[in-house]
Amino acid sequence: MTQNRTAIVTGAASDAGLGYAAARLLAQDVMTVYITDIDGNAVMKRAEELSANGCKVVAAQQDVTDESAWNALISRVKEETGRIDALVNNAGIAVLRMMDDLTEESWDRQIDINMKSVYMGCRAVLPMMKAQESGSIVNLSSVAGMIGIPGCTAYSASKAGVRVMSKSIAMEVAAQNIRVNTVHPGMIWTDMQKVAIKDNPEQYDIITQGIPMKRMGKPDDIAQMVLFLVSDRSTYITGSEFVVDGGMTAQ
Repeated sequence: MTQNRTAIVTGAASDAGLGYAAARLLAQDVMTVYITDIDGNAVMKRAEELSANGCKVVAAQQDVTDESAWNALISRVKEETGRIDALVNNAGIAVLRMMDDLTEESWDRQIDINMKSVYMGCRAVLPMMKAQESGSIVNLSSVAGMIGIPGCTAYSASKAGVRVMSKSIAMEVAAQNIRVNTVHPGMIWTDMQKVAIKDNPEQYDIITQGIPMKRMGKPDDIAQMVLFLVSDRSTYITGSEFVVDGGMTAQ
């Protein structure tokens, strides 16, 4: 149990998303959870839904690529709870295009939202975690950050960057009892997946046919791994990567 602890989960506005699923499980584990998203109205609605079920959840509009927004969020959490025990860097986008159709704008946007935001989030929470001499950071990567997938050039680059960056940060802060790990979802039924399917229907069919478990995962499959990495059940785990993909990358 993680009673009297505080977590931040980014990208939690979608009721079918990984961020919302993770926030729900963390809140049910008796944590105070701050959920953020660029869509302030939607993330407020998610917080109201969770609060109605007895969870302690606070919503905040946030652009995860804006340093001032991170500073404002951390100041608010520090004032209201006095601590940050967990950060789940979940916010991300996928603009899946074959290389010939990948624009510079799409490249830059995915690198900023998927990778630069993780750097900003980690840097923002570390001072408080170091003062506490404890903390768990869970950065959402992807199986696309581990293997080559057609149409995923920019997305893969951003997620591979998250993977290795997290290992480096983990080595820097391990002595302060701060853990940093990555979770690598495979094909999970989320809003992002729906967009990817619409953009690349042929690639979707090829990929899903190759999943050994013959089905896509659910957001809760990822959320359960996040909960484990935030909890005291994983206190000797850092700098590691956890693949949740139905066996997709084991082949």
